Amino acid sequence: MEIKTFKRGVHPHDGKELSNKAAIRVINPEVGELITIPLSQHIGAPCDPLVKAGERVLAGQKIGESSAFVSAPVYASVSGTVKFVKPMLTPGGTMVNSVIIENDGEYEQAPSLGENKDISSLTPEQIVARVKEAGIVGMGGAGFPTQVKLSPGPDAKITDIIVNAAECEPFLTCDHRCMVERGEELVKGLEIMLKIFPNAKGHIGIEVNKPDAIAEMEKLTKGISNISVVSLKCKYPQGSEKQLIDAITGRQVPSGGLPAAVGCIVDNVATVMAIKAAVIDGKPLIRRVVTVTGDAINNPSNLEVPIGMTYAKLIEAAGGFKEDPAKVISGGPMMGIALFDTEVPVTKTTSGILCLTKKAAEIPPESNCIRCGKCVEHCPMGLMPLHLNADTLAGDMDAFIAHHGVDCIECGSCSFICPAKRQLAQSIRVNKRAAMAVLRAKGGK
Repeated sequence: MEIKTFKRGVHPHDGKELSNKAAIRVINPEVGELITIPLSQHIGAPCDPLVKAGERVLAGQKIGESSAFVSAPVYASVSGTVKFVKPMLTPGGTMVNSVIIENDGEYEQAPSLGENKDISSLTPEQIVARVKEAGIVGMGGAGFPTQVKLSPGPDAKITDIIVNAAECEPFLTCDHRCMVERGEELVKGLEIMLKIFPNAKGHIGIEVNKPDAIAEMEKLTKGISNISVVSLKCKYPQGSEKQLIDAITGRQVPSGGLPAAVGCIVDNVATVMAIKAAVIDGKPLIRRVVTVTGDAINNPSNLEVPIGMTYAKLIEAAGGFKEDPAKVISGGPMMGIALFDTEVPVTKTTSGILCLTKKAAEIPPESNCIRCGKCVEHCPMGLMPLHLNADTLAGDMDAFIAHHGVDCIECGSCSFICPAKRQLAQSIRVNKRAAMAVLRAKGGK
């Protein structure tokens, strides 16, 4: 069996043994619990509210929408009464206009997006329209509206659709458990995507530290000629879009380009499963599976929850803390965001909550760069993080752009491997935002 991978990268401890055997548990909020639905859970234009305080809403009812092409509608995940429409804190640390619903515990369902569909009766345009209406976005972190990915334009020749099942971020196991327990939904979702691009081949890329998931996917795809299961080396960031395309197809996405430029579309496990739920079952995106883990958690778990429940409630459902955590992270340790408050809502892009003790979270202080070149040696994008860090600290934006700082994928490999513990990724991430604004102001030049 050939095991594929990309150049460079790092090998952090994966921590998956804490939760990779924990079967998915379905958790619902208590009666009277407040559910917060941010009106922006995606890249692109935020939604305008379609409801106001005092209205009763149903589970699966659309409560926010935008007319912009790059956007995604949002839906109530429970039935109940709208208490407020106001800005609320989100896991990313920003205040976002949100609909706050008091759960009535009845979970009365709104009419579905449409009757159950046999995909053979649907045109590609109808499938994309159903995906858009369901509010599906990339659920692996970025939150890019999925209907935009599925509409690459008439000149794009899509030859490969890749399911990112690598789940390379340490500690996270929600995608792993979905493949083991709900693999049929994943395969059906991929078949729907292939219906849009009938000349493409499907690939499910899984790291070899998930042998049960590989076995299950191989069993479920046996006899499906246009879908293959690809075994991937355990290496971070194997699941990054550009690295995954390189590993599976051998193609490199050009600087500033999108996967469609090399004939590829990439979506993660949860997103592909959401496509199946939308197109065949008529269900909008209102629930997701989240890993709650770390050495500070009593019962590391994989929980299926309604969007809008607080992180605090999920931590409680996982048995609470063994001891006060030194750090709580939204996501994993490499690309996640440290939180200062757990009273923030689960969103479409919440894949994990990582709770670490002081021993596990401790990071030595920064020291001067020793110019060892390890950050360059391991950068999966072939960049020079030491120079990008120096450009940032010097305020030299022209040099930062010349050194291709905007091509950084913010994976954190440079900070992980640096013996001086320089905060390379953190500084580059901040300056990248400013650099992109400068380039936009110059018309992308």
